[in-house]
This record gives sequence, structure tokens and C-alpha cells, in this order.
Amino acid sequence: MTEPAIEVTGVHKAYGTQTVLDGIDLRVEPGSVFALLGPNGAGKTTLITILSTLVQPDAGTVTVAGHDLATDADGIRRAISVTGQAAAVDGVLTGEENLRMMARLSGFSAAESQRRAAELIDRFDLADAARKRVATYSGGMRRRLDLTLSLVATPPVIFLDEPTTGLDTRSRQTLWDMIQELARRGTTILLTTQYLEEADQLADRIAVLDHGVIVAEGTAAELKAQVGGEVVELRDARGEIVRELPTDGSVDALRTAIDELDALRVPDGSIGIRKPSLDDAFLALTGQSSSTAAEIEKEAVR
Repeated sequence: MTEPAIEVTGVHKAYGTQTVLDGIDLRVEPGSVFALLGPNGAGKTTLITILSTLVQPDAGTVTVAGHDLATDADGIRRAISVTGQAAAVDGVLTGEENLRMMARLSGFSAAESQRRAAELIDRFDLADAARKRVATYSGGMRRRLDLTLSLVATPPVIFLDEPTTGLDTRSRQTLWDMIQELARRGTTILLTTQYLEEADQLADRIAVLDHGVIVAEGTAAELKAQVGGEVVELRDARGEIVRELPTDGSVDALRTAIDELDALRVPDGSIGIRKPSLDDAFLALTGQSSSTAAEIEKEAVR
């Protein structure tokens, strides 16, 4: 069996009387994208801080790129890069200067730093902004540069803690493209997110974290299958959803759901049937819809 890029066994973490992580087990295969999905406050960022050696767990074991957290934290630090929820770039410098500075800090010579910066600028289409001061960048461009900075030393493992928080749709799609390119090149990525579409689009496997516990793990298709075979939805005259009922997909279950929705007597209502979404799975597993999670996320950004 291939050695995992990340392995977490029985990890616990509490702050005072509040348990944040309660026995986390994870295995992430090399070269894969693994999404840790959960509502705000579920413990996602705490797990990232442990994996990146910033915080010690109260119990359990952690290995990253073959290095044990308890005995070789320095080895983990050399093998990883971390991109957090806020862009960690110097606004006074240009994009190119930020890249060259990071390369020098990573042990590159001046000439090597120049070559590495040029290589990354070309690879991630930053040429138009490379000579501009970062203070003039949009939020999306700053996040692109931040992710690019994390790749200066080509680490085998990257932790992305809600990297697209607060970005518009276009900027988010650009970052998704960058993440997919990294995975194609063999980089292992552990991604935390509240965006269901992000996990659905990017992840080979997804773990749903709720109140410090992994409540489900699998591919997006496997998580959706936990909800049932079909979802019957009732919409009002304006096309807005009034109620949804998951079923096992059988004729009897569909008929029962349709009868239950019909009994609501919504004026000019319409009934439709669709396949379960990751949103349905998220709601079933955490008791919180993605729209609620998004509102929480927006408040956090403000």
C-alpha cells in the first residue's frame, strides 16, 4: 500500500472545556485533492493549524509526507506550504518582488530567485500584474499571488484554508483552475471550505466535519448517495422552493412524497424530481444548509 501523504489518527484538541476536535481520523493519498467540508466553527482551521505544526494536538498522531509531528516537526515544515484565509503578501512590493523575496527566503540564490519568479509568473498567467505594486491588486489577484508564493519551493503537500473566501465567481474559478493544475502535477492538496460547489468540483474525496467530528467521508457521489435516490421538491408560483423531501427512489416512496407535498395545497405550485446534490448531503449530515453556511461565511468576512 502506498504511504499516505497525510495521515491523522485519533486527534483530539480542546481549549479549556471546549472540545474542538474529537477523535479525527484522516488518510489523504499522494497527488490527490482532499476537501474538508463543514460549517463555520466545525474545527477545520484548528486541524490545519495542527497539521502545519503551529499547534500541538492533545492526543493522537499526525504524519505528513512521511514525517511524524511528534518527532520531526521540522521535516513537516520543509514538506508543506500553507495558504490561509487572508492573503499574506507585501502590498508595497510588486508581485514579482514578492516572488523573488520568497525564493530568497527559501534558500534560492539571487539568479535562481529571478528564474523561479519568472517561471511562476508565466505558469500562472501573472505577467500583466507582475510589475505592479500588490497594493493595487484586486482581492482575487492577491489570492492568486498568495497561492503562487506558496509554490516557490515546490512543496509536496499544500494546505489551503478556505482560499476562496470572499472572492467573486470569476476569481474563484481562476483559483480552482490553479488548484487543479497543481493536482495534475502531483501535489497533494488538503482544502478546507464552506463552499459545496468548491468541494464538488475539486476534491477526489471529501470529509464532512461537524462539531469536531468527521460525520461522513467519501467521494462527492458517495456522499450524495447517502441522502437517497431522488429528491422531490415543491415550488410556489414564483418558482421558489417551498419544501423538499428526499426519497429512496422507489415508486412507492416517490408517490408518498408527492402526495405529502400535494397536501400542502400551495396555489399554482409545481412538483419536480431531481437527483440529490451535495447541498442535500450537507444538510442531512450537519443539519445546516449551504445557504446558512454561506451567510455565516459572509458575516465572518465582514
